[in-house]
Amino acid sequence: MQPKPAVTSRLLHRIAALCVAWAALGCSPQAVGQPAATPAAATAPYKLRIVGGLAGINQYTRQEEPFWSKELLRLSGGRFDAEIVPFDRAGVPGAEMLRLLQLGVVPFGTTLMSSFTAQYPEYTAPDLAGLNPDIATLKTTLAAFRPYLEKSLRDQHGVEALAMYVYPAQVVFCKKPLRGLADLAGRRTRVSSSTQADFVGALGGIPVLTGFAQIVPSLTAGNTECAITGTMSGNTLGLHTMTSHVHALPVTWGLAVFSANKAAWEALPPDLRALLRRELPRLEAAIWEESERETSDGMACNRGIPACVGGRKGSMVVVPVSAQDERSRQEILASTVLPRWVQRCGPRCAQVWNQTIGPVRGLAAAPAK
Repeated sequence: MQPKPAVTSRLLHRIAALCVAWAALGCSPQAVGQPAATPAAATAPYKLRIVGGLAGINQYTRQEEPFWSKELLRLSGGRFDAEIVPFDRAGVPGAEMLRLLQLGVVPFGTTLMSSFTAQYPEYTAPDLAGLNPDIATLKTTLAAFRPYLEKSLRDQHGVEALAMYVYPAQVVFCKKPLRGLADLAGRRTRVSSSTQADFVGALGGIPVLTGFAQIVPSLTAGNTECAITGTMSGNTLGLHTMTSHVHALPVTWGLAVFSANKAAWEALPPDLRALLRRELPRLEAAIWEESERETSDGMACNRGIPACVGGRKGSMVVVPVSAQDERSRQEILASTVLPRWVQRCGPRCAQVWNQTIGPVRGLAAAPAK
């Protein structure tokens, strides 16, 4: 493990500011590099402080939050407990999460892998646009990449990866009729990442990088005609009333890694570590099942069929993935998305790809020029 970087006064100031917003977790600038979980009195359970995933998403409300706030106490017979807050309500910028985990300011936290794009783009490889047309493919992609990711986080950042979570499929919603992906040509389409932008651009569309909260205002104002977002989150936003067609192809998904600062992890009682090693894979599996259900339920609700249970019924046209769409997905991934990712990421990324994901997907990456 590399030595921990020095903590500058500027970073301490930022940590202090974060801690004001993050008071629920008892954070303090002086806690940098120290495990945040400490034994309480004999009458009280040993309590962990956890930063979870995105607030308001079913993966958090139905799975993460109940596991830490209720199940841990039950599973341990009252010996271990936890407090959890979602990272987007804890004053923790997504792009800073890995750094804060490395420093120990956040002892246990969930990081969206898309937040690695700027500093560690190699970690975004498993969810490139067009790479995983279904959740089964995503599982095999991640299985090939996971050993590299876990080793790299441990060796380079002093962070122990404990679980990998997934969010529902990100698909295309459009205000005008859509017969297939080719019809995105010329349409201004909301994207949330550079890899989605590469995919839309290769179809002849005009990618517009837009925050989640701005999807509805952008569509309403006519700044965009289509939007890539989650099947159910789109329904929650009301896109089933604002758009008429939704394409069934998952452009991307959305991965997150739950990790621990290495010192904080090693400071836990051995039986607590053993319990978490046993139970976190079960939580991970439940979150994947939740995401798969929500992907299907979102489509059912947008379409307005009786199978809809978790959202509001619309009357959208669901555009199935045609043979031409599947050919386009494969061609764009190979000719545009992967090469541009390597170009942004560098020669090391081509090497990592060719040692992990490339062989299982049958797609080699050429080194950046």
